[in-house]
Amino acid sequence: MVSLPTREQRKLRFGLVSLDILTDILSNLNKRNKSNLENVSDLCGCLKERRIVECVFLLCDELGLNPVVGYQAIEILERFTAKYIEDLIRSQKGQPMQGASSEDPENYEDLILQILKKKLFLFILSSIQIASKLDLYSNVVNNDIAMRFLQAVSYSSSKEQLLDSEILILKTLNFNLNVPNPVTYVETLLEVLGHNDATVPVAELHHLCVHVLQFIYLQRETIYNSLLISATGCPNPSEEQRAKFVSVTQDLMLLGVGVIAVAAFIHHISTWEKVVEELTGITGISSQSIVDFAYVTLMHITKAKSM
Repeated sequence: MVSLPTREQRKLRFGLVSLDILTDILSNLNKRNKSNLENVSDLCGCLKERRIVECVFLLCDELGLNPVVGYQAIEILERFTAKYIEDLIRSQKGQPMQGASSEDPENYEDLILQILKKKLFLFILSSIQIASKLDLYSNVVNNDIAMRFLQAVSYSSSKEQLLDSEILILKTLNFNLNVPNPVTYVETLLEVLGHNDATVPVAELHHLCVHVLQFIYLQRETIYNSLLISATGCPNPSEEQRAKFVSVTQDLMLLGVGVIAVAAFIHHISTWEKVVEELTGITGISSQSIVDFAYVTLMHITKAKSM
């Protein structure tokens, strides 16, 4: 649809990073993950709804981008949207938005939803543009390419509106774009895993992890709902239980070990327990938590394949 150069493939080579550097990287990721979990917003996860995730993945594919750009774009989009909504609500307290009354919160919420609905596709594309500029292995989606794409799909927008959308995201996030995505956690954990045990087939596991992670993102709500039911032992968890569980859905370290555990099970069931044990030693996450995550995910993979 849009003429782009052929994408460069991310040719990962494991086993080249020293233990000292690996330790620092893993420690940093762990600290950032814990910090994010301590500041979880009520809006977390809302923008990882399946249709939005599918849209991001399909756009990245259409634009010739590497899959990692999609995950980075989703993280940028979610953080931006949460902050954008918070800013709109905060501004309403000082000066009511046109057409809304501060005494009518439902009407105001409807107006916010209308704004998001109207601009969401541009926000998605702008998030992908920004993410493409952060990845060393992808073509940069500049405004000319983005405009050609919008014209190809008959989406009405000017180059100025497109630029304004990108600038709004950058300013709202205070240009803080260097946020870890799940691929970073998976690949770092694989690197450490391979360093600790040279017999682990890291390259083969990475290939499987790519597909497992994509499946989890596309089935995110279903998988995490099953995990919640498993954790609470209740088929209909309460709102309080769901609220407490939000932090689990945002735990990228848990997601990383879960993805690798599923990949290890698929690759060779006889050695997956050893992989789980290693992952526990690396992250401190209990083997039971890793097994629970893997079991639920495998259950849904099996169910999907049988349909």
